[in-house]
Amino acid sequence: MTTHAPTRPTDTTAEASTDDGPAAEIAPIRSGWIPGTNRIAFGGDYNPEQWDRSVWLEDIALMKDAGVSLVSIGIFSWALLEPREGEYDFSFLDEVMDLLHEAGVAVDLGTPTAAPPAWFWKAHPEARPVTRDGLTLWHGSRGMASPSSSAYRAAVTRIADALAARYADHPALVLWHVHNEYGAPVSECYSDASSAAFRRWLRSRYGTLDALNTAWGTAFWGQRYGEWDEIDAPRTSASVVNPAHRLDFARYTSNALLECFVAERDAIKRHTPHLPVTTNFMSSNCPSIDYWKWSREVDIVANDYYLVAERADNHVLLALDADLTRSFAGGRPWILMEHSTGAVNWQPRNIAKRPGELARNSLVSVARGADAVLFFQFRASRSGAEKFHSAMLPHGGRTTRIWREVEALGTTLGGLADIMGGTVPARVAILWDVESFWAQDLEWRPSVDLDHRERVVAFYTELWRRDVPVDFAHPHADLSDYDVVLAPASYLLDDVSAANLRGVVEGGGRLVASYFSGIVDEYDAVPDGPYPGGLREVLGLRIDEFLPLHAEERPALDDGSVGSVWADDVVLEGAEAIATFRDGPAAGRAGVTRNTYGAGSAWYVSTALDADALGAVLERVLAEAGVPSRPAHDVAGVERVERRTDDEVFVFLANHGDADVAVDDVTGVDAVTGEAVSGVVVPGAGVRVVRSPIAS
Repeated sequence: MTTHAPTRPTDTTAEASTDDGPAAEIAPIRSGWIPGTNRIAFGGDYNPEQWDRSVWLEDIALMKDAGVSLVSIGIFSWALLEPREGEYDFSFLDEVMDLLHEAGVAVDLGTPTAAPPAWFWKAHPEARPVTRDGLTLWHGSRGMASPSSSAYRAAVTRIADALAARYADHPALVLWHVHNEYGAPVSECYSDASSAAFRRWLRSRYGTLDALNTAWGTAFWGQRYGEWDEIDAPRTSASVVNPAHRLDFARYTSNALLECFVAERDAIKRHTPHLPVTTNFMSSNCPSIDYWKWSREVDIVANDYYLVAERADNHVLLALDADLTRSFAGGRPWILMEHSTGAVNWQPRNIAKRPGELARNSLVSVARGADAVLFFQFRASRSGAEKFHSAMLPHGGRTTRIWREVEALGTTLGGLADIMGGTVPARVAILWDVESFWAQDLEWRPSVDLDHRERVVAFYTELWRRDVPVDFAHPHADLSDYDVVLAPASYLLDDVSAANLRGVVEGGGRLVASYFSGIVDEYDAVPDGPYPGGLREVLGLRIDEFLPLHAEERPALDDGSVGSVWADDVVLEGAEAIATFRDGPAAGRAGVTRNTYGAGSAWYVSTALDADALGAVLERVLAEAGVPSRPAHDVAGVERVERRTDDEVFVFLANHGDADVAVDDVTGVDAVTGEAVSGVVVPGAGVRVVRSPIAS
């Protein structure tokens, strides 16, 4: 199954002008893969500018030993490539590109625009980003300038054009990598240039001030605007700033960053229209980017993902992020552009990966749709802020455990070439709408414990524990392929989305909505009538009052489950109560409901059930929809994922515990060793991959 790119008829697109006029339109490739790639690409970021030539030669020899086939270079090298404005020196890059090609290693060439040189900041101080509190950020770290700066737009387009002209015909070049992690570490910029560009964006979006004043509800607190130049970026104010103003600025910011990408991409395409262009997403961990829109503008979706080392369930979050990235890619293969071989250096506790974890994390990403596995970075840095970040080649060199595991992974991936292009069919979708998340995260919501990310993870985890494949989808998307649609955190739901969800249920699907969903429209305004707005009819209920709970309050329900965080004063209007509160502020009211609507049913969960209870509700829904699931296993259990090609199914079994586990219901051929198997033992911390033909 695939998700479909949504449309937003009320929003401006990446072609809308911010500072430098509209971006040129180009015909997208959108469906290709890395040219010349006939195996799962393996490698990582390589930063030869940190080393002398003798180290380059050693590194490239080691790359060959490990089976490295693709490296990303040039990402932070602007100061070397353009040492003075308009003066270029490509000598080091020429030599590195040639050496890599001679060794059979392909190049993902980065534009270095995430690290403007010192001369740029000196010449263009007005391009420095400004925080919401008015603090100007200075040179000395990584991160882009103000995305609305005309000087920055001109400079990045110029260096991208120069690189593309220089290397258009270089045989090592197979992929372009624009910028690095847009939206991190700086996303929103409150400079004067951004404020002016924001006003232009608003004029394009609303047309008239009357329309803007209506949408923003500016009658509240006397905020009405009479002239466009009265509108500023939503800087820090004496009290809470208009949430509709904040929400539109978040939309504008994502679009402004996207315009920067499009400007570089189009400069590159003028020289290499035949090569794919990407940028590295941070799919579930960059709250400032609407990746549904961005995914329409890249040729191949690429993603960076780093485990939250301290969390015992961090591999569940890895799986979530991989499924989300595959969904952004429309079900097509994607690139794991960055992850770590061991510990990173920027978390509170940078816990090292245990033996086997490097391969397990990588192979779970392959199981969930990745056809390229790359790390940050190849050789560990000796200097700078990331010198304690793990690498494929650690400071200890080739005698280390990590290097041995890297070599072994290269061998394993080399044997999985037949999986390339395979899909992960899913009959369940979880709604993911960053605009709703932006809105919910603003100030003065009914409870500090409302957490959209926590709800999404809670629902996803219960499906993961039951080995149920999941796609993510935007609420505007075509959801007709899914039997079950989950809305764990759909606070903002416009009319198009609400009608879409009603259509899912009416057509025979199942919808499960969690609390605080369907509360506001796209302007963060409460629609007429009781809560939950556009979901009221399909859920068969109304909510007369929110009843958020005390921090430690745990009301009981009559099915033996326990809630927390939230409850509602639910009035049934056609729905049946599946579970009812015994005590607490909602005593006697429904905690879980089900409503028959058309050919399907819609469920509502009005509290944060404990994990097993939420899982039990989802099991009922899955069974009703005819979606198979397995008995729930522990988070430290064996994760099972199936990826299918036209004629084979590859079953990945990843053991997240320490003890060996026997799995009896798999037969076929071990995809790594070629051994025929009927049942397998998955070693502690290990992975088994079994391939078998699809029955005709």
